[in-house]
Amino acid sequence: MPQIGQYGKHRFWEIIPGLLIWTTFFLAIFCSFFVPIAAVIFILVFDLYWTMRVIYFIVHVFASYKEYRRVLRTNWQEEVKEIPTWERIYHLVMLPTYKEDISILRHSLNALVASNYRHDRFFVVLGGEEGDLENFMKCKEILEKEFAGKFSELMFTVHPRGLGDEIPGKGSNLHWMATQVQKRIDKLGIPYEDIVVSAFDVDTIAHPQYFARLSWLYLTVPNAMHSSYQPLNLFSNNIWYATAPVRVSAFGTTFWLLTDLVRPERLWTFSSHSMPWKMLVDVGFWETNMVSEDSRIFMQGFIRYNGDYRVTSMFLPVHMDAVEGDGYWDSLKALYKQQRRWAWGVEHFPYMLEKFRGNKLIPRHLKWKFIFNHMEGMYTWATAPLLIFILGYLPFYVHSGSGATALFTNSPFTLELMMQVATVGVFVSGFFSFLFLPSRPQDIRPWTWLIMVLQWVMLPVTFILFGAFPAIDAQTRMMLGKYLGFNVTKKIAK
Repeated sequence: MPQIGQYGKHRFWEIIPGLLIWTTFFLAIFCSFFVPIAAVIFILVFDLYWTMRVIYFIVHVFASYKEYRRVLRTNWQEEVKEIPTWERIYHLVMLPTYKEDISILRHSLNALVASNYRHDRFFVVLGGEEGDLENFMKCKEILEKEFAGKFSELMFTVHPRGLGDEIPGKGSNLHWMATQVQKRIDKLGIPYEDIVVSAFDVDTIAHPQYFARLSWLYLTVPNAMHSSYQPLNLFSNNIWYATAPVRVSAFGTTFWLLTDLVRPERLWTFSSHSMPWKMLVDVGFWETNMVSEDSRIFMQGFIRYNGDYRVTSMFLPVHMDAVEGDGYWDSLKALYKQQRRWAWGVEHFPYMLEKFRGNKLIPRHLKWKFIFNHMEGMYTWATAPLLIFILGYLPFYVHSGSGATALFTNSPFTLELMMQVATVGVFVSGFFSFLFLPSRPQDIRPWTWLIMVLQWVMLPVTFILFGAFPAIDAQTRMMLGKYLGFNVTKKIAK
C-alpha cells in the first residue's frame, strides 16, 4: 500500500475498524437467512442498547441546555474583571482560509471587533495558501486598511506549497501560521503562559462574551495550561438557507456535542475551539500530514503530558456555516463529503494504539477509556442506522409465515416498543432545534417554519445517507489503504 503522510505505517491497526463494521454487516445478513434466532437476539440487544443511548441523550441534552442558558445569562466581562491578573491574557485568533470570499473574512473580523473583551489583547492572524495567492493578497490589502488599529496585531501569512510530506489542508496551514506567529511573539516578549489560542474555521462568529468567558476559565480552572476549551458549535449562520437534510445533520452535530459538554471526561476538541499557546509549543504545533487536526491536537497534548490533559466545556456558542453548495444536489454532495471528512477521525485509532503502546506513563485505565470511547463512537456511527432501520427487520422479512419460536414471534412487538421510546429522541431534537434557530431572515417566507417541523421526519433517511454511509466510506477507505485528503467545505457569502 502507498504511504501518504503518516498513513500506511500501521496497516494492521488501520484495517481493524473497517473490518469490524463489515464483519457485523456480513453476520447480520448471514444469520438472518441461516441462524435467524441468533440474528433476532443480536438485534434485540443492539436496539436495547440504542434505546438506552437515546434516554442518555435526552437526559444529558436537557442538563447541558440548562447550563448553556446559565452561562449565557452571566456577565463574563464583569466576572473576569474581578480577577486581578486578567489583563495579562492575550488572545491569539487563528483563521486559516482558502479561496474564501472577502465578505466571509470581513464578517469574522467584525465579530471579533464586536467582542466585549478589550481589543488591545487580540492578536489576529489570517492564513492564506500559496495556491490562492492572488485572491488572498487582494483580501489582505483591503482588510489591512479596514481593520487598521482594531487589534493589538493583525498578521497575514501565506502557507507555501510542497513542504515535506504535508497533506494540504487546515492542519498544515495552522502549523505554518503558528511557526510565523511564534517569531513575532518572541520578538514582542509576551510570555507563552499568557496567550490563549483560538483556532477557528474562517466562518466562525464567536459569541460577544466568548473571550471574556475563555479568559475567566483560563484563570480559574485547575492546571489551566493542561486543558483545551470547547464551545458549543452552532452551524446556524446560514441555517435558514440550507436544505432540510443539511439542517438535520447540522443540528444533530450540535446535539451530539451538547450531550458531551456535560461529560467533559469524554470530550475531544472539535472544529473551532481554544487551547493554551504553551501546549502548542510543547507539542510542536499541529501535525501537517493528517486530516482531522481539530481533534488530533487534543490527543497530541494528552500524549505529551502523559494523560494529564483534558477539555474544559465553555457552554458558550460559536456560530458557523452549515455546509452549502451551488444548488440542492450540490449541497447534498458537500454534506456527504463533510461528514466523511469528520468520520475520517477514525485515523486516530492506529495513532492512539501506537502512541499509547510506547508511553508507559499514561495510566492504563485512561488508555482503555479513550480507545473504547473512540472505537464505540466510530462503530455505532457506521452501523447503528442500518442495523436499526434496515437489517433489524431482515430476519422477520425472510422468515415471515414460517414456523417460529415465541421469541421470534414476539420480537417485532418488543422492537416496536423500543422504537417508540427512541422516537422521543426525534421530538426532543426537533424541540431543541427551534431553541437554537436564529431569527428568520426577511427574505425567507413564513411557511418555511412548517418545513422546519416536517424535516425531522427525514431523520432516519438522513441518519443513513449522511451518517452511516460516510462513516462506512471513511472506515472502508482506511481499511483498504485508499487514504482521504482534506476536503475544504465551501463557504458561500449571503
